Amino acid sequence: MSSLVVRGVTIHYDDSGPAAGLPVLLIHGHPFNRTLWAPQTAALVAAGHRVVTPDLRGYGDSGVQEGTVRLGDFADDLIALLGHLGIDRAVVGGVSMGGQIALETQRRHPGRVRALVLSDTSAPAETDEGKAVRNRMADRLLAEGMDGYADEVIGKMLASYNVTALPEVAAHVLGMMRSTDPRGAAAALRGRAERPDYRDTLAAVRSPVLIVVGADDEFTPVAEAEAMRALVPHAVLTVIDGAGHLPGVEQPDRFNAALLDFLATEVTGAG
Repeated sequence: MSSLVVRGVTIHYDDSGPAAGLPVLLIHGHPFNRTLWAPQTAALVAAGHRVVTPDLRGYGDSGVQEGTVRLGDFADDLIALLGHLGIDRAVVGGVSMGGQIALETQRRHPGRVRALVLSDTSAPAETDEGKAVRNRMADRLLAEGMDGYADEVIGKMLASYNVTALPEVAAHVLGMMRSTDPRGAAAALRGRAERPDYRDTLAAVRSPVLIVVGADDEFTPVAEAEAMRALVPHAVLTVIDGAGHLPGVEQPDRFNAALLDFLATEVTGAG
């Protein structure tokens, strides 16, 4: 694990694989940390790629900024990290909130994005109702902590049947949620509530795009992925059976196969 101070906050990250490999930046969702990507990191490094997995500010081992952290703040942190590592352009991927941060990175820094990987995420701006829900949840997490929230949502983060079928995965996901600093989680919720609409950004993308979604995702259903695919005719859409909102940990072999094939055929042209 390495660290970098960015705008007053220490960001912790892992930089794995050969320095000359294709750089792949993977962004975790809320309320997780960089260990969410362990199955992908192993597969990508084995294929000769370089993988950068940061803890976003407010999550994991990184420092906390209280108040409001917008998706643009996260995106700017990641660009600073890439610059620190000497990476000019990277494949930028994310799951859920991480996917929206990837889209924000594309919106703010399009020249730094070689390709996009969007897992279980959505492009539209938050609705008024959604804004209210996120802000109420931020208040609740600050007042109560993460445990109750984690117990409530585990059956949606993973497909409900995987909570019992994959006990080690469920324990890992619960552990990440419970260990997240409520101040960081709340700040991200408030910022995410104010996110822009990314549909125009997505429609303008000419670089390769992979869209992945768990077949049984309740938070961002397959219809959301299909709506994004309709905006980007050249995008590759992969639906992962046997998974909910986190197919990368629920069905890592299927997820990794889709990701590696995308990198080989669409990004490097080696397929």
